[in-house]
Amino acid sequence: MKPKVAIIGASGYVGGELLRLLLSHGQVSVTKVTSSSNCAKKVSDVHRNLHNLTDLQFSDEPVEQVAKEVDLMFFALPHCTSMDLVPKVIGKTMIVDLSADFRLEDPGVFEKFYGRHSSKGLLDKFVCGLPELNRAAIKKARNVSVPGCFPTGAILALLPLAKSGLLASNVIIDSKTGSSGSGKTPSESTHHPERAQDFKAYNVFSHRHQPEIEQGLKSQGNGAFDITFVAHSAPMARGIFTTAYAFLQRPITKPELKEIYGKCYGKEFFIRLVDQARSNVVKGTNFCDIGLDCSGRKVVITSAIDNLVRGAAGTAVQDMNIMLGINERTGLEFPGFLP
Repeated sequence: MKPKVAIIGASGYVGGELLRLLLSHGQVSVTKVTSSSNCAKKVSDVHRNLHNLTDLQFSDEPVEQVAKEVDLMFFALPHCTSMDLVPKVIGKTMIVDLSADFRLEDPGVFEKFYGRHSSKGLLDKFVCGLPELNRAAIKKARNVSVPGCFPTGAILALLPLAKSGLLASNVIIDSKTGSSGSGKTPSESTHHPERAQDFKAYNVFSHRHQPEIEQGLKSQGNGAFDITFVAHSAPMARGIFTTAYAFLQRPITKPELKEIYGKCYGKEFFIRLVDQARSNVVKGTNFCDIGLDCSGRKVVITSAIDNLVRGAAGTAVQDMNIMLGINERTGLEFPGFLP
């Protein structure tokens, strides 16, 4: 019998992407989808791309009841929401949380950027769900926290250099994101008509994803570097394009740089080392494309991901596969589209 999964908060962009991926997965069955604002509506009336693919309806069943009927629950809820619900089901089913609620190890850092944390005692019950960083722990885990979209693109861009111990001094991470990263409910600053012909930096020196990037990279290296992260609002709907500027401990050649990345990512299906990373090439996919350039001690690493797939739902499905003992590529082996 196929494992049964549920999506809590399935009416947003990430919930819709989870459904798109899971309905064609083949080795799991989506049996429950909840949405307090769309209760009793057909899933395909909210996610119109799913017409003829499912007869599921949204419910507002309590999470405690849902947990009794499934093997794994995805929480695709706004930040600071899962923390109040997870205590009701933890230990009763596997959990994959896509919010920030269980990503940061230090509750003090979380509260600085997000506000009060009501379930601090559960932070150590979750493992970071970035497979290239933490596959062995995910395989043994009952509870996984999916990293944020910006941290995913940034960490994957710099992970081999962090592991090599070559990072030094300042590391500057410059990331551009599409409007879907702001969620389904528009505001004046995130509504696509306001940004379609615009470009801007935001939350400079105060972006809540910076400590998550630092946590991931410094856990793998010697920590002898400082990170400056700047996010930009780009005139596109999907995607994150990251340019990371780093100064190494010593000069490096292009062949040596490629060797370092090849050694780290050579067996990683969803990491592609390319001549030129492009956001449009990975749109709709779980791939992360990485470009490499260097000159002496200076390196420039670029990465491109789809913020809703590789930056959220795709990684969550990959985590689920690992947790359930399914080939982790299952349900995710599809290319993007060009043009």
